Amino acid sequence: MLRCCTVHCGVQDSGSPRQRSCLLTSLWYLEVVLQMARETKCMEPWKIAAIVISVIVALALIIGLITFFLCRDQNRYYNASFLITNVKYNSQYERQTTEEYRDLSEEIETMLSSVFKGSFLSKRYIRSHVFSLRFASADSKATNWGHVNRVLRRRLQTSSRSLDVDQSTLRLTELNREKGDNLLNNCCGIRRQTFSFAGVERIVGGQRAREGEWPWQASIQLDGIHRCGASVISNKWLVTAAHCFRGRNDPRRWTASFGILLRPPKQKRLVRRIIIHERYSDFVLDHEYDVAVVELASAIEFTSDVHSVCLPEATYNFPENTSCFVTGWGALKNDGYGVNQLRQAEVKIIGTETCNRREVYGGAITPGMLCAGYLEGQVDACQGDSGGPLVHANSRGIWYLVGIVSWGDECGKENKPGVYTRVTYYQNWIKSKTGI
Repeated sequence: MLRCCTVHCGVQDSGSPRQRSCLLTSLWYLEVVLQMARETKCMEPWKIAAIVISVIVALALIIGLITFFLCRDQNRYYNASFLITNVKYNSQYERQTTEEYRDLSEEIETMLSSVFKGSFLSKRYIRSHVFSLRFASADSKATNWGHVNRVLRRRLQTSSRSLDVDQSTLRLTELNREKGDNLLNNCCGIRRQTFSFAGVERIVGGQRAREGEWPWQASIQLDGIHRCGASVISNKWLVTAAHCFRGRNDPRRWTASFGILLRPPKQKRLVRRIIIHERYSDFVLDHEYDVAVVELASAIEFTSDVHSVCLPEATYNFPENTSCFVTGWGALKNDGYGVNQLRQAEVKIIGTETCNRREVYGGAITPGMLCAGYLEGQVDACQGDSGGPLVHANSRGIWYLVGIVSWGDECGKENKPGVYTRVTYYQNWIKSKTGI
């Protein structure tokens, strides 16, 4: 049997039945005020005015308190766990990055979404996220817990054609905000908000990132000055490009900062160790094996603004024309100056065969590299973005590290898209050094 745990069944009160309740309450009180005014029309005018003003002030205070307690915008978390009896255990469910985990989690989240969106809680439901799949035995009784519990019980059994849920195992508990945040922050690849991205922009003169939009982005700094980007893959490890440390690999000179601003950063850490791929050469400029991992001297505190991206399995394929995003603090034009606030650009993966055409990179793209951008140019990373992430969100909205900014011919040049270190090609090497 498989135990599924979900979190972030958020209760969002704006536009909810609570808000309508408050509106009805306000209308009812308004009707009382008008009724009192009609019943006192034979009284002297100043007395009528005094009574009306007094009642309005009193009711304003009452309505204000009701609005505060019933209508304030909150997010609440609920943790639900239940047994699925018709799915056989598979060791691949233990790793969040596997295709098996991804497919089953997406099916469970779709099921839960249909449960709540078809109920009276539809306007208060935000989303569900599977944060754990594990083998377990049915050893508990269900708890009876409010509206969410009733919706789960009434609709869970009929909301999925392929998953059989043993309702006797259903457990539901409310989590406080801190615990809910901690659970989500320790899941890789999650962005806490839904961000829209209008059109294709350039890092070179392009669009600024917002808080929490790319929480895995890090800056690695030599003697306190930004040198390269990097990606957070755990609370102690970063992955970046090997060429960032060319001739300067003494960890005592390096620090890492986190957050969308270089100054002031959200967090900052010293570097304990720099591990460069053994086959990378400082002297041969062929861009092969351009990957390194950085161990921090102390753990990052994971928050909604700072946490890890997911690493894909080595066998995962990101096909041609896949939409990705590249981020960094690099120059706004070729050989220009960097920026203080993180920028972002949407790019598309370009097939290796296309990228190796004579007019593009003439055969220089090897299996450990991938191209992303547009053959017409304009959209690209630039100097100072090296080492930073190229990421893609899967169908569950979980972000994976596709590439590491490596090299290119100038910035945004026609027929010269950005070239990235292919993360799947080096996934086993990264795992061998970090255990991730």
